[in-house]
Amino acid sequence: MDLSIVISLFNEEESLNELVSWINKALSDQNITYEIIMVNDGSTDSSWKIVEGLAAADNRIKGICFRRNYGKSAALYTGFESAQGDIVVTMDADLQDNPEEIPEMIRMIKEDGYDLVSGWKKKRYDSKITKNIPSKLYNATARKVTGIKLHDMNCGLKAYRKDVVKHIEVYGEMHRFIPYLAKNAGYTKIGEKVVHHQARKYGKSKFGIDRFLHGFLDLISIWFLQKFGKKPMHLFGGIGTLTFIIGFIITIILIINKLVAQSNGTPFRQVTEQPLFYLALLAIIIGTQLFMTGFLGEMISRSSSDRNKYDIKCRV
Repeated sequence: MDLSIVISLFNEEESLNELVSWINKALSDQNITYEIIMVNDGSTDSSWKIVEGLAAADNRIKGICFRRNYGKSAALYTGFESAQGDIVVTMDADLQDNPEEIPEMIRMIKEDGYDLVSGWKKKRYDSKITKNIPSKLYNATARKVTGIKLHDMNCGLKAYRKDVVKHIEVYGEMHRFIPYLAKNAGYTKIGEKVVHHQARKYGKSKFGIDRFLHGFLDLISIWFLQKFGKKPMHLFGGIGTLTFIIGFIITIILIINKLVAQSNGTPFRQVTEQPLFYLALLAIIIGTQLFMTGFLGEMISRSSSDRNKYDIKCRV
């Protein structure tokens, strides 16, 4: 199998027939074998009945139906598990992704050697206030944190080598950061292609503006897990030790000042009457707690069943 196209869908009954026809037309002159995997993420309309009809009419179409809505990450993960193609393409079901971009993305992987090619919707047909401007800010933050120079990290139209999707785990809402997951798995040759963005033809977007806040929190989570997931003491222990030392030094200085003033017979305030003492005491307590957090995290990490699980590329 040359190509697998994974499509996550939720209440997209109006667009499915048109989408499949468009994909078939775009690939009709390509000498490749392909499958279309449509993952129905708990739709409440007639989307699944349409998928069943499409699958019955074309054996290249496969359908997977969730009992309820689990989210796009779950749909992609399930689609990736089922994909048999040497190259896997993901796209949305709302007709905003153009299937005519697929052949060039395949070429970039086969000939240019990319592990992953992400689409870039350079010209968008969305609301500037609710999508365009927040998207630019979000992607600028993502580039800074991940080090991956993509203009549109969350673009649904992407192409991957099969190995990539088989070696990453997409969960929660991490579909937004698949390029970062791939990079962390060792697939560092990540490219970008400007793709044509279609205005939504049917229905309305299933994602609200709150996705940017959730995306930022997920980005911090995945960055933290990658950097400190197997060495939490390096973060919590380091900050905790520094905080403890600062609090301890301040306390010692206050005590020394009192003793010096007392020995010289000059007026002095009791250490416990000074607000700075309580701030120092708070720093000592917080530092101790952070250190213990790192210590407990280290114990949990060392007890993990995959603490020595490594992806070996090859042997000689």
